[in-house]
Amino acid sequence: MPLNATRIMAIRHGETAWNVDTRIQGHIDIPLNEHGQLQAERLAEALAAQDTLHAIYTSDLQRAHQTALAVGKRLGLTPVTHQGLRERCFGRFEGLTYAQVGELHPEDALRWKQRDPAWAPPGGESQTEVFARVKAALDAIAAQHVGEHIAIVTHGGVLDVFYRLATGQGISAARTWDLGNCAINRLLWTPQALTLVGWADTGHLDEGPRDEFAA
Repeated sequence: MPLNATRIMAIRHGETAWNVDTRIQGHIDIPLNEHGQLQAERLAEALAAQDTLHAIYTSDLQRAHQTALAVGKRLGLTPVTHQGLRERCFGRFEGLTYAQVGELHPEDALRWKQRDPAWAPPGGESQTEVFARVKAALDAIAAQHVGEHIAIVTHGGVLDVFYRLATGQGISAARTWDLGNCAINRLLWTPQALTLVGWADTGHLDEGPRDEFAA
Protein backbone atom coordinates (compact mmCIF):
# COMPACT_ATOMS: atom_id res chain seq x y z
CA MET A 1 0.00 0.00 0.00
CA PRO A 2 1.37 3.48 -0.83
CA LEU A 3 2.59 5.41 2.22
CA ASN A 4 0.17 8.26 1.50
CA ALA A 5 -2.89 6.01 1.13
CA THR A 6 -6.09 5.62 3.15
CA ARG A 7 -7.99 2.32 3.03
CA ILE A 8 -11.74 2.77 2.92
CA MET A 9 -14.72 0.47 3.41
CA ALA A 10 -17.65 2.30 1.80
CA ILE A 11 -21.06 0.97 2.82
CA ARG A 12 -24.63 1.81 1.96
CA HIS A 13 -27.08 2.00 4.87
CA GLY A 14 -29.37 -0.89 5.75
CA GLU A 15 -32.80 -1.36 4.22
CA THR A 16 -35.69 1.05 4.84
CA ALA A 17 -39.40 0.75 4.20
CA TRP A 18 -39.03 3.26 1.38
CA ASN A 19 -36.34 1.11 -0.27
CA VAL A 20 -38.87 -1.71 -0.35
CA ASP A 21 -41.50 0.60 -1.83
CA THR A 22 -39.00 2.02 -4.39
CA ARG A 23 -39.83 5.44 -2.95
CA ILE A 24 -37.29 8.28 -3.37
CA GLN A 25 -35.80 9.24 -0.02
CA GLY A 26 -33.22 11.90 -0.83
CA HIS A 27 -32.90 14.13 2.24
CA ILE A 28 -36.09 12.87 3.90
CA ASP A 29 -34.96 11.26 7.14
CA ILE A 30 -36.28 7.69 6.97
CA PRO A 31 -35.18 5.12 9.61
CA LEU A 32 -34.11 1.54 9.02
CA ASN A 33 -36.83 -1.07 8.92
CA GLU A 34 -36.54 -4.31 10.93
CA HIS A 35 -34.64 -6.07 8.15
CA GLY A 36 -32.32 -3.09 7.79
CA GLN A 37 -31.51 -3.25 11.50
CA LEU A 38 -30.66 -6.94 11.13
CA GLN A 39 -28.46 -6.14 8.12
CA ALA A 40 -26.62 -3.53 10.18
CA GLU A 41 -25.97 -6.05 12.95
CA ARG A 42 -24.59 -8.59 10.48
CA LEU A 43 -22.44 -5.90 8.92
CA ALA A 44 -21.07 -5.05 12.36
CA GLU A 45 -20.22 -8.70 13.00
CA ALA A 46 -18.43 -8.94 9.65
CA LEU A 47 -16.37 -5.80 10.20
CA ALA A 48 -15.43 -6.88 13.73
CA ALA A 49 -13.81 -9.98 12.24
CA GLN A 50 -11.72 -8.00 9.74
CA ASP A 51 -8.79 -5.61 9.99
CA THR A 52 -8.87 -2.90 12.64
CA LEU A 53 -10.81 0.23 11.75
CA HIS A 54 -9.52 3.55 13.01
CA ALA A 55 -12.65 5.66 12.39
CA ILE A 56 -16.23 5.52 11.11
CA TYR A 57 -17.79 8.38 9.17
CA THR A 58 -21.47 8.59 8.28
CA SER A 59 -24.12 10.74 6.70
CA ASP A 60 -26.20 12.55 9.30
CA LEU A 61 -29.42 11.05 7.90
CA GLN A 62 -30.67 8.44 10.35
CA ARG A 63 -30.76 5.44 8.00
CA ALA A 64 -26.99 5.78 7.56
CA HIS A 65 -26.35 6.94 11.12
CA GLN A 66 -28.25 3.98 12.61
CA THR A 67 -26.20 1.61 10.48
CA ALA A 68 -22.96 3.29 11.54
CA LEU A 69 -23.99 3.19 15.20
CA ALA A 70 -24.44 -0.59 15.03
CA VAL A 71 -20.93 -0.93 13.63
CA GLY A 72 -19.47 1.56 16.09
CA LYS A 73 -21.04 -0.18 19.08
CA ARG A 74 -19.45 -3.47 18.05
CA LEU A 75 -16.03 -1.92 17.37
CA GLY A 76 -15.91 0.60 20.21
CA LEU A 77 -15.90 3.59 17.85
CA THR A 78 -18.13 6.68 17.80
CA PRO A 79 -19.29 7.50 14.26
CA VAL A 80 -18.51 11.00 13.00
CA THR A 81 -21.31 12.62 10.98
CA HIS A 82 -20.59 14.58 7.80
CA GLN A 83 -23.33 16.33 5.81
CA GLY A 84 -21.26 15.98 2.64
CA LEU A 85 -22.08 12.25 2.75
CA ARG A 86 -25.83 12.84 2.43
CA GLU A 87 -27.85 11.31 -0.38
CA ARG A 88 -28.59 13.44 -3.42
CA CYS A 89 -31.37 15.94 -2.78
CA PHE A 90 -34.28 15.14 -5.08
CA GLY A 91 -36.42 18.14 -4.18
CA ARG A 92 -40.07 17.69 -5.14
CA PHE A 93 -39.47 14.09 -6.19
CA GLU A 94 -38.79 13.02 -2.61
CA GLY A 95 -41.59 10.84 -1.28
CA LEU A 96 -42.66 9.70 -4.75
CA THR A 97 -42.02 6.23 -6.15
CA TYR A 98 -39.96 5.91 -9.32
CA ALA A 99 -43.15 4.96 -11.16
CA GLN A 100 -44.95 8.07 -9.90
CA VAL A 101 -42.14 10.32 -11.11
CA GLY A 102 -42.55 8.83 -14.59
CA GLU A 103 -46.31 9.34 -14.51
CA LEU A 104 -46.38 12.84 -13.01
CA HIS A 105 -43.20 14.33 -14.48
CA PRO A 106 -42.49 12.49 -17.76
CA GLU A 107 -40.10 15.09 -19.23
CA ASP A 108 -38.05 15.32 -16.05
CA ALA A 109 -38.08 11.54 -15.72
CA LEU A 110 -36.61 11.21 -19.23
CA ARG A 111 -33.78 13.64 -18.50
CA TRP A 112 -33.09 11.79 -15.24
CA LYS A 113 -32.98 8.45 -17.05
CA GLN A 114 -30.66 9.93 -19.69
CA ARG A 115 -28.32 11.06 -16.88
CA ASP A 116 -28.16 14.66 -18.04
CA PRO A 117 -25.46 16.00 -15.67
CA ALA A 118 -26.81 19.55 -15.65
CA TRP A 119 -30.43 18.57 -14.94
CA ALA A 120 -31.74 18.82 -11.39
CA PRO A 121 -35.12 17.79 -9.96
CA PRO A 122 -37.17 20.87 -9.00
CA GLY A 123 -35.65 22.03 -5.72
CA GLY A 124 -32.93 19.36 -5.86
CA GLU A 125 -29.32 18.79 -6.88
CA SER A 126 -27.86 18.08 -10.32
CA GLN A 127 -25.48 15.19 -10.82
CA THR A 128 -22.67 17.70 -11.33
CA GLU A 129 -23.41 19.30 -7.95
CA VAL A 130 -23.60 15.94 -6.17
CA PHE A 131 -20.35 14.77 -7.77
CA ALA A 132 -18.48 17.88 -6.58
CA ARG A 133 -19.97 17.72 -3.07
CA VAL A 134 -19.19 14.04 -2.59
CA LYS A 135 -15.64 14.27 -3.95
CA ALA A 136 -14.87 17.19 -1.63
CA ALA A 137 -16.21 15.27 1.37
CA LEU A 138 -14.28 12.12 0.48
CA ASP A 139 -11.01 14.00 -0.01
CA ALA A 140 -11.42 15.92 3.25
CA ILE A 141 -12.16 12.76 5.26
CA ALA A 142 -9.55 10.49 3.70
CA ALA A 143 -6.78 13.09 4.00
CA GLN A 144 -7.16 12.96 7.80
CA HIS A 145 -6.47 9.21 7.92
CA VAL A 146 -3.43 8.56 5.75
CA GLY A 147 -1.97 5.18 6.66
CA GLU A 148 -5.20 4.13 8.38
CA HIS A 149 -8.32 2.09 7.62
CA ILE A 150 -11.73 3.78 7.87
CA ALA A 151 -15.40 3.02 7.18
CA ILE A 152 -17.79 5.41 5.45
CA VAL A 153 -21.52 4.64 5.84
CA THR A 154 -23.57 6.54 3.32
CA HIS A 155 -26.13 6.28 0.50
CA GLY A 156 -26.53 4.78 -2.95
CA GLY A 157 -26.05 8.08 -4.78
CA VAL A 158 -22.83 8.78 -2.88
CA LEU A 159 -21.47 5.29 -3.52
CA ASP A 160 -22.26 5.76 -7.19
CA VAL A 161 -19.94 8.78 -7.21
CA PHE A 162 -17.24 6.79 -5.38
CA TYR A 163 -17.42 4.05 -8.01
CA ARG A 164 -17.21 6.52 -10.89
CA LEU A 165 -14.24 8.29 -9.31
CA ALA A 166 -12.43 4.97 -8.78
CA THR A 167 -13.06 3.57 -12.26
CA GLY A 168 -13.05 6.67 -14.46
CA GLN A 169 -16.70 6.23 -15.44
CA GLY A 170 -18.22 9.51 -16.59
CA ILE A 171 -21.14 11.12 -14.79
CA SER A 172 -23.45 10.30 -17.70
CA ALA A 173 -22.38 6.66 -18.16
CA ALA A 174 -25.10 4.09 -17.54
CA ARG A 175 -24.72 2.28 -14.22
CA THR A 176 -23.89 -1.42 -14.38
CA TRP A 177 -22.66 -1.88 -10.78
CA ASP A 178 -24.64 -2.81 -7.66
CA LEU A 179 -25.48 -0.40 -4.84
CA GLY A 180 -26.97 -2.85 -2.37
CA ASN A 181 -27.92 -2.20 1.24
CA CYS A 182 -25.08 -3.03 3.65
CA ALA A 183 -22.78 -4.39 0.94
CA ILE A 184 -19.08 -3.77 1.65
CA ASN A 185 -17.12 -1.85 -0.99
CA ARG A 186 -13.35 -1.44 -0.69
CA LEU A 187 -11.39 1.54 -1.98
CA LEU A 188 -7.89 2.95 -1.72
CA TRP A 189 -7.51 6.73 -1.59
CA THR A 190 -4.40 8.79 -2.26
CA PRO A 191 -4.18 12.52 -2.98
CA GLN A 192 -3.69 11.58 -6.64
CA ALA A 193 -6.46 9.04 -7.20
CA LEU A 194 -9.18 6.76 -5.84
CA THR A 195 -8.71 3.07 -6.67
CA LEU A 196 -11.28 0.27 -6.63
CA VAL A 197 -10.16 -2.74 -4.57
CA GLY A 198 -13.42 -4.69 -4.27
CA TRP A 199 -17.12 -4.03 -4.76
CA ALA A 200 -20.47 -5.33 -3.54
CA ASP A 201 -19.27 -7.93 -1.02
CA THR A 202 -22.45 -9.40 0.47
CA GLY A 203 -21.03 -12.60 1.96
CA HIS A 204 -22.08 -11.46 5.45
CA LEU A 205 -25.75 -11.16 4.44
CA ASP A 206 -28.13 -14.11 4.26
CA GLU A 207 -29.64 -12.91 1.02
CA GLY A 208 -28.74 -10.55 -1.78
CA PRO A 209 -29.08 -6.88 -0.80
CA ARG A 210 -31.83 -4.74 -2.26
CA ASP A 211 -30.83 -2.38 -5.07
CA GLU A 212 -33.94 -0.42 -5.99
CA PHE A 213 -31.86 1.78 -8.32
CA ALA A 214 -31.41 -1.12 -10.73
CA ALA A 215 -33.37 -0.73 -13.94
